[in-house]
Amino acid sequence: MMKENIFTEEDIKKIAKILDCEYKDRGNNYRLTLVASDSTRKLALEIYPNIRIGSKQGNLISVLTENTHLQLQFCTGYVISELNQEVTFYSEYNNKVCGLIVEREAGCSMYANVDRSVLSGDFTNMGPEVMLSGIALSLTEQFIASRD
Repeated sequence: MMKENIFTEEDIKKIAKILDCEYKDRGNNYRLTLVASDSTRKLALEIYPNIRIGSKQGNLISVLTENTHLQLQFCTGYVISELNQEVTFYSEYNNKVCGLIVEREAGCSMYANVDRSVLSGDFTNMGPEVMLSGIALSLTEQFIASRD
């Protein structure tokens, strides 16, 4: 697992810029609050850089909405998509990838334990329920591959 802090204040500024929101430094975490342009959705994104998780150190991403609390532990990286106006936070362990995608309009998706081979597989040979996770997390493949 990555132990280093991959979330500096400069990273947080980049994330806040693409999500078009402000951030607050709350000591052990950064909190970003997103509100959809039509005000129908609101989301809080909390980024905990290099904190204790059990007996290890790691990065934790937490998303809170009115009805949901999602958490990605041991986040190993993130990818900003200007085109989609979203940030994909990801972790990878034993060829399984988990991703938490936060959209500018306060939307959020989570994919867990996606086999790494799905990211670069032939999407035409996959069922739509599998294909969706592969497409959504395919942006992370180049960053995961560069760590190998």
